[in-house]
Amino acid sequence: MYAIVKTGGKQYKVSPGDIIRVEKIEGNAGDDVTFENVLMYLDDNNNLEIGKPILSDTKVTGQISKQTKGDKIIIFKSKRRKGYKKKTGHRQLLTEIKIKEILI
Repeated sequence: MYAIVKTGGKQYKVSPGDIIRVEKIEGNAGDDVTFENVLMYLDDNNNLEIGKPILSDTKVTGQISKQTKGDKIIIFKSKRRKGYKKKTGHRQLLTEIKIKEILI
């Protein structure tokens, strides 16, 4: 059994018990989260439901494990022969979520 949910502009394949890292969702560790943008659902009997674009009656619930930051990404810009160099970095704020169940 799994579902495909959309959050933060990305799609994730989730099953009950999975731990996923998504772009920051407001909340503290231990708070419950509900994903209502479910794009697809497959149950244990291989019954497939595909949304057009989303399944309105299906929801995925989870619990926030922790708020973290991702790995640092280095951005380096330069222009040849001009002496221009610029180096910056970025760390994306992430939320780690443990999927509890898929509600139909």
